[in-house]
Amino acid sequence: MESKNTTLPVPVNERDHMIGSTDARVTVVNYGDYECPDCLVRHKQVEKVFDQLIHEVRYVYRHFPLIRVHPHALRAAQAAEVAAAQGKFWEMHRRLYAHPNKLGDRELRHHAQQIGLDMVRFDQEMATDTIAEQITKDYYNSIIYGISGAPTTFVNSVLYAMSGVELVAAVEAILKTQGPDSTEPGIGIKNS
Repeated sequence: MESKNTTLPVPVNERDHMIGSTDARVTVVNYGDYECPDCLVRHKQVEKVFDQLIHEVRYVYRHFPLIRVHPHALRAAQAAEVAAAQGKFWEMHRRLYAHPNKLGDRELRHHAQQIGLDMVRFDQEMATDTIAEQITKDYYNSIIYGISGAPTTFVNSVLYAMSGVELVAAVEAILKTQGPDSTEPGIGIKNS
C-alpha cells in the first residue's frame, strides 16, 4: 500500500513495540494489521531474518487495523496490547500472525493461555474499551499523517513500498553500504 508521506510521520517513541538494539544502524517501522493477508506475507518474510539481523536492525511494529475491512483486526491488536502490558507483546504478535484465521475472542483467549498470560488480567483488560479506543485513536491519527494502508513500512524514516523479500534485500544493502560505524540513513527505494 502507498502512503502520502515519504518520511516517517511520527518518530519512534516509548509507546512503540521494538525488538533489537536502540542504537541499531537500521530501524524498520512497520504499520500492520493481524488479519491482513499482505501483512502476513510481510511478517513471514521479515521474521526469517530477525535472528540474523537482530544486532544491526531495530524492528518497530505499529498497529494499523483496517477496521472497516477486517472485523477481527482491532480485537487482535487489543490482545497484543494486553499481552504487552504483561511483557509478552512479541510472543502474542508472532502467535497472531502464525494463526491469522484464529482471531475471534475464544481464539485470542487461547493464544493468551498458550503464551502464559495472567488470564484474569487478560479477561479484565479485554473487557474494557480503553486499549481499543487508544488503538483506534492511533489508527485515525496515522491516517491524518498520511498512512493509507497496511503494510506500510519505513526504513530509517524513509518509505519503502516493496515486497517483504525486496525489503529484506534493501535492509541488507543498507547495512553493507553503511559499514559497521556509519550512522547515515539509507536511501529510499520505492517500488510497487
